Amino acid sequence: MEQRYRICHVITRMIVGGAQENTLYSVMGQMANGHEVVLLSGPSPGPEGELLAAEKVPGLQLVVEPTLVRDLAPLTDIKCYFALRRYFRENPFDIVHTHSSKAGILARLAARAAGVPTVVHTVHGQAFYAYQAWWRNQMYIWAERLAARSSDRIFAVAQAMIDQCVAAGVAPREKYRVVYSGMDVEAFMSTEADPDLRAELGIPPDALVVGKIARLFEMKGHDFLIEAAPRIVAEHPNVKFLLVGDGSLREPLEKMIADRDLQENFVFSGLVPPSEVCRYTALMDVLVHLSLREGLPRTVVQALASGVPAVGFALDGTPEVVLDGKTGFVCRPEDVDQVTDSVLKLLGDPELRRSMGENGRDLVRERFPWQRMVDVLEAEYAECVKAAD
Repeated sequence: MEQRYRICHVITRMIVGGAQENTLYSVMGQMANGHEVVLLSGPSPGPEGELLAAEKVPGLQLVVEPTLVRDLAPLTDIKCYFALRRYFRENPFDIVHTHSSKAGILARLAARAAGVPTVVHTVHGQAFYAYQAWWRNQMYIWAERLAARSSDRIFAVAQAMIDQCVAAGVAPREKYRVVYSGMDVEAFMSTEADPDLRAELGIPPDALVVGKIARLFEMKGHDFLIEAAPRIVAEHPNVKFLLVGDGSLREPLEKMIADRDLQENFVFSGLVPPSEVCRYTALMDVLVHLSLREGLPRTVVQALASGVPAVGFALDGTPEVVLDGKTGFVCRPEDVDQVTDSVLKLLGDPELRRSMGENGRDLVRERFPWQRMVDVLEAEYAECVKAAD
């Protein structure tokens, strides 16, 4: 009989987002494999939505720690460390698996101090990155180095994350493993375009659709798409830009669009439950991913699974899924002209879109089923537990 573990996954908050979906699939898969699994999270309020309000998981053991908050709050963070340490002492686990920056730092330190035998972490996106103040980057790098000493293994959703961590001296390369972020690829591969949803969104049957799936927040790159839009509309007047997601920047983005007199070309879907996103990718002809900070862009994987080619910046894990000239086009960061040219090339060539979309489906089918991710994690856990014995 295979060994069964008591596992605690810890994440800062369970909003609707890629790291959260990754964590939830890990929990669900491990529960199905017979392990006892607890999900510990901080509170998850805000316009991004709560993932667990949309995704019901029968039998899920959820613990909410009120002191686990996203923003830096030194006194609250100290309280959180002691609360987590107490929880791990009172509730013995074989494995603590942390996710996201704040939870990753506090919970790894607390788990090791509490005597948890195996402590692992997943890097979904870096806390330090090029578009951030140098002093803040140095602070995060120091904290990640400290937490890495309490880690038996560190997983990353893209090879780029490992390269960045090693270059910053967070931990030696041998401590890392790539574990691509799993998702329900079959839902995206099998969903067909729904004419009723298209009509509901106000998208005519003959309109080309350029999609972007992201929270309406800083660093997600909506402004680059809006800057590219006038040239795209000039060549394809019936194009619709479908923005899937919600957030605090909606009003400023709507103003940018109105200033360019492009209100008729942009469609805001609002917040969409994760299980419904496949219905929206099925409407798209091209996906743009213009975030300046990302681990591995799940939205690109979802679009490729739907047979939709992507255009993205050459940052972080994006080039690992947007294979330039094969599944889409990779552009220089912040280069609006190159983004525009790439989108126009795809919109103007249906056969190119089809072939790149098929290449994307093949890539996704091989790397990204969530069951594969669960199997890889289980094998890694076994190695770590054996080494700890």
